[in-house]
Amino acid sequence: MAVKTLADAAPDEVRFAELRRRMPGVSQKMLSVTLRSLTRDGLVSRRVEPTVPPRVFYRLTALGLSLEAVLAGLRTWAEDHMAEIDRANEATDQEADDEG
Repeated sequence: MAVKTLADAAPDEVRFAELRRRMPGVSQKMLSVTLRSLTRDGLVSRRVEPTVPPRVFYRLTALGLSLEAVLAGLRTWAEDHMAEIDRANEATDQEADDEG
C-alpha cells in the first residue's frame, strides 16, 4: 500500500504525515516499520529536513517505481478473481462452522 501511495505521488516527495492520511487504518508504527524496510531495500528514499520537529519526506526510487507495473498486474488479478476468493472464504468458513 505504501508503494502504491508513493507511486501515485511520483515523482514528488510525500511527508510522513501525508502518507498516514492517505493510508487510513495503517498505524504510525506499522507505516514507520514498512518505510524503514522499503528504504533499506532501496525501494524508497528518505530525506529529513533538520527542523523542529524534523520534516521527513519519502519518494520511490527508480527500483521502487519499477514495481508499479507488477503491482498493477497483481491488483488486476485480484479484482478479476475476487468473487472466486470470496466463495472460497465462505466455503472454508462454512466448513469450520459445521465442524465447530
